[in-house]
Amino acid sequence: MAWFKRDKRSIGIDEERKVIPEGLWQKCDRCKEPVWRKEIDANLKVCPKCNYHYRIGAIERLDLLFEGRWKEFDSGLQSTDPLGFVASKPYRATLDGLAEGDGPREAVVTGEGRIGTFPVVMAAMEYRFIGGSMGSVVGEKITRAAERALARQCALVVVSCSGGARMQEGALSLMQMAKISAALSRLDHAGLPYVSLLTDPTTGGVTASFAMLGDLNVAEPGALIGFAGPRVIEQTIRQTLPEGFQRSEFVLDHGFVDAVVERSELRTYLERSLRLLVG
Repeated sequence: MAWFKRDKRSIGIDEERKVIPEGLWQKCDRCKEPVWRKEIDANLKVCPKCNYHYRIGAIERLDLLFEGRWKEFDSGLQSTDPLGFVASKPYRATLDGLAEGDGPREAVVTGEGRIGTFPVVMAAMEYRFIGGSMGSVVGEKITRAAERALARQCALVVVSCSGGARMQEGALSLMQMAKISAALSRLDHAGLPYVSLLTDPTTGGVTASFAMLGDLNVAEPGALIGFAGPRVIEQTIRQTLPEGFQRSEFVLDHGFVDAVVERSELRTYLERSLRLLVG
């Protein structure tokens, strides 16, 4: 058989064929269509085929709205374990594991910069840190952000992305609802604008407090917004909920938010809104 030599052209082998590395494509979580990963990144983490808005981190959010020019404050505040909480896994072990990793150090990042010509103090929640849950440090950092806006006589923007209060801190977590609301009240009495941006998801105690207290409440498309989740509600009332229930478009139609704005238009929308609110 030594005389036999396979002709590569006859079996369709292309010597110059390029091998596509894995990880360049991803399936959209909503439309299930394959999408070029770089295309999603270039589109601000929004699917170009169905407009699904992926969650983005707090740092990405601040970079987007401040165009990369902002200064963080209170970065040294980190959660502790005031109650010695132990369930399936000790709370302290969870915090230690997060501290050792490369991810976020807390469930909210606060900073200041400018949107257009307007100085702004902003707090952006981080879902990757225990579901963006609101613990004592989250409450303290957002309260300090409101106080900084008051001291600088400028607008406050809070970007919510949270599953609600952090159960590992019990009543200490629930106390943050009143604490932040009181700080926002002082801001309101001073005539300074507070803009609340609700992203996916905004639920639980966050929705029941500061997320719905904005002079202007704005949501991203498709964001889950509510107190209890839809499955809990269905099990409680034993009824099938309407399609799109608790999504931002549904919430807008029922008067709980003022606008639903595409991620690519958020900065322009906020600048225009501040022009009206600041005067």
